[in-house]
Amino acid sequence: MEPSEAPIALDRDVFMRSLIRELARVLEDVVGLEEAAGYVSLVSQTIGDDINRQYTKALSVDRFDREQVAKVMVDLKKRLGGAFFVIEENDQRIVLGNRVCPFGEKVVGRPSMCMMTSNLFGTIAAENLGYARVELDKTIARWDVGCRVVVHLRPPSEPGQDAGREYYGEFL
Repeated sequence: MEPSEAPIALDRDVFMRSLIRELARVLEDVVGLEEAAGYVSLVSQTIGDDINRQYTKALSVDRFDREQVAKVMVDLKKRLGGAFFVIEENDQRIVLGNRVCPFGEKVVGRPSMCMMTSNLFGTIAAENLGYARVELDKTIARWDVGCRVVVHLRPPSEPGQDAGREYYGEFL
């Protein structure tokens, strides 16, 4: 049998997801979960800015309104292989559900990888609406059946309501 005929589940997508998973594992093992999430956040902040620019340019707008932000979040994750959907959307928050992680099974047990979602959603919401606080309520990475992501659009009004990561846009 030739190597090219071997029944090996390997292609660029599987390789890249495996690579990211192992980078997350090494970071989590060496510097801890919080610091690993911080490193992923730095990378995904840059990617989030670029993706936001691509969407605003492609749709010929300077900024999106809340409804458009929710649609961009769902579309972005769909393009990456996720299955996100809007559960709720109002002036206070956008709540999204998800049945399929873009990282597939590679995300299970690697919660630092969820910072990619937090930063993409937080960056897009904050750049367009001024502020976002992303709460990863449920995640496939933490062995939940699906994800539930709450993107708060207003700063907390009371102490104790500050779960999640905050993002600020330039015009807040």
